Amino acid sequence: MSLQSWFPIPRSSHFSLANLPFGIISHASSSEPHPAIAIGEHALDLSVFVSSKGFRSLKPDLLDQSAFHQPTLNAFAAQGRQIHRIVRQYLQEVLQLSTPFPEILRDDLELQKKCLILLEDVKMHLPMQIGDYTDFFVGKHHAFNTGALWRGPQHALQPNYMHLPVAYHGRASSVVVSGTPIHRPHGQFLENPMAASKAPIFSPSQRLDFELELGAFVCKDNPMGSPVPVNEASQNVFGVVLMNDWSARDIQLWEMAPLGPFNSKNFGTSISPWVVLMDALEPFRSPGIPNDTEILPYLREQQKNNTFDIKLEIDISPTFSKSPTTISRSNGRNLLFSFSQMLAHHTVGGCPMHVGDLVGSGTVSGMDTSAGGCLLEITKNGKDPVNLSGGKTRRFLEDGDTVTLRGYCGTEETGLVGFGECNGTIMPALTLAHL
Repeated sequence: MSLQSWFPIPRSSHFSLANLPFGIISHASSSEPHPAIAIGEHALDLSVFVSSKGFRSLKPDLLDQSAFHQPTLNAFAAQGRQIHRIVRQYLQEVLQLSTPFPEILRDDLELQKKCLILLEDVKMHLPMQIGDYTDFFVGKHHAFNTGALWRGPQHALQPNYMHLPVAYHGRASSVVVSGTPIHRPHGQFLENPMAASKAPIFSPSQRLDFELELGAFVCKDNPMGSPVPVNEASQNVFGVVLMNDWSARDIQLWEMAPLGPFNSKNFGTSISPWVVLMDALEPFRSPGIPNDTEILPYLREQQKNNTFDIKLEIDISPTFSKSPTTISRSNGRNLLFSFSQMLAHHTVGGCPMHVGDLVGSGTVSGMDTSAGGCLLEITKNGKDPVNLSGGKTRRFLEDGDTVTLRGYCGTEETGLVGFGECNGTIMPALTLAHL
């Protein structure tokens, strides 16, 4: 049975009372970005809520309420998991049908008009100020499927893969909020990788792709030289978003040896605007992909249900089409290592992490192409085009295509805990006048 609210929430909404994700909004009455939560088809403006003494029934001095007047969620995130839990539970109590605090919002119609704004009337912004961004590669099925394309199934996974969460450093400056258009990148690549001549051309990418990922935000600093123990690392995670790490496969294939991808990945990474807190995901804990390899002690996590049962979907809407096609369905359980293990590995050499740092999971694919997390897998590197509505097909993305990621936990009966959407539209490559 779902939590019931006095405020109308559609059963199909990702933003049930069991969720209450946090984001950054602006709107006609308040043009500066500031925090909010999503509830049904509305955003609850936390800046207005604070100014109207909406937290007056909380213990005084427990919460630094000035965080809800800031342009990012960093100041709130930095207050720690216990405060996140207390604030979320308090807001649930304010909104629940049998609220113990009816005077706070339920009976204050004037405040409702000020702080409850339709989602269609708000502009979403990046939820966090992102200092650093690291993209991991812990989707084992994706690693195997793509490795098999290049090296065959016998050598698909590198010798280190089962022993550690593989990663590379991404580019924080090109992380953008859902809905931001993505221009097709230029770069150098081999027009025909099978040809004897290995002279590259310079051109807009011809093999543009998406990647279905989950992203986690850090909420606690660790000093330089002080690793985060794996069984304490969950306290360093604020919440999770959907993430699309756009990828230019032709540029990637040419540039990635020996140090990994660079320009093929740094032109754009899209994230969903609402951060789903870890406490909201807690009921959906699940085992990840089994790992029979004996990993080193610093990665041995006591929590066996260390991933989350998040149903994931990918849609493509072709150019000028209003009919999206769902081309893949995967699940957040399809990870070999957890976010706690990723943080433990990231910091084991002494690397300091900071509030707002973004950690990507890598592509979350299932075992077969129906659950592939990118076109490289789904089309087997362009050999088997995917069918879209209207008789169209795609091997890789074309200009005007819109990719939409969705993810949610639970059912309508218990109340959906969802992420909303993460979408982006491919724009033509910019004209480079100086070349």
